[in-house]
Amino acid sequence: MYQTKLQKKKVTIRDVWDARKRIHSIVNRTPVLYSSILSEKLGRNVYLKLENIHEIGAFKVRGAANKILSLNEEEKRLGVATFSTGNHGMAVAYVAQKLGIEAVVCISNRVPKAKVDSLKRLGAKIEIVGESQDEAGIRCYDLEKERGLTVIQPFDDPYVIAGQGTIGLELLEDLPHLTDVIVPLSGGGLLSGIGLALKSNDQAIRVTGVSMEHSAVMYESLKAGKPIEMEESETLADSLLGGIGLDNQYTFEMVQKYMDECLLIPEEEIGYSMAFMMDKHRMIMEGAAATGIAAVLGKKIPHQDGDVAVIISGQNVDLSVLSNLIQKYLINR
Repeated sequence: MYQTKLQKKKVTIRDVWDARKRIHSIVNRTPVLYSSILSEKLGRNVYLKLENIHEIGAFKVRGAANKILSLNEEEKRLGVATFSTGNHGMAVAYVAQKLGIEAVVCISNRVPKAKVDSLKRLGAKIEIVGESQDEAGIRCYDLEKERGLTVIQPFDDPYVIAGQGTIGLELLEDLPHLTDVIVPLSGGGLLSGIGLALKSNDQAIRVTGVSMEHSAVMYESLKAGKPIEMEESETLADSLLGGIGLDNQYTFEMVQKYMDECLLIPEEEIGYSMAFMMDKHRMIMEGAAATGIAAVLGKKIPHQDGDVAVIISGQNVDLSVLSNLIQKYLINR
């Protein structure tokens, strides 16, 4: 198992505000889009937080930018490395390219071709290792020892968490009547950051995590009361795969603190939700993002006053997957 070298410190709302100031030259603010059809189905105002429109097609650029911009000049000169199911790797490669820094991305054989191609276009050096993100993580920390590269963790890092938390600040500004936020849950960096930002301002805002039914490591770890390891399974929500680290320093405790409920979404509902959004919103989203849509379509969010925000975390999905979903749910319906 990979080992972290972070010195534990508490992540605070001040860190999130600092992140917002630090990343503004690289990361664009994203809009919220009112969805009349989802609002009608849920019986509440539903808004989509469009993190899929970043240049890399996913929210991960926020955390990666905050972490890399915080490095000193010597660390930048030596370069960075990361391990990722795809989106975080693309974020690190994108930011590194912008800053003229070398980036090595370690990925598993499970990463879809669309994401591998994107990494190559962004100029990253790619190492493909094993069948899981944990195996890729071991190789990443070997590179840290061998070459002095700084490892940019996908989620369990205070700078990464604070960077993702800037989404929460934008939600508070754009949706003053916000009462529910639905957040895709994997390693927990996204939910930890958003939960911190929201609940530091209003404890009453409900934060619901959504994940796939199988290999939901954070969910199972919370049930076990400690971080655990699980074998990865095939899923449309491939961005949510990966362990949380047995030596997890931040996100396990922060998800425990800030998440009000966790929903596990069946594969059939993830696929249907992806097709639904292509049909009704003309919007491409990856399976991880569609877990939140599935929670709305399944009316799994409590009916109460106030607005609902769904984090549309990314859009990086193979065209072959979309073709199959269109055939299954739209053409043959």
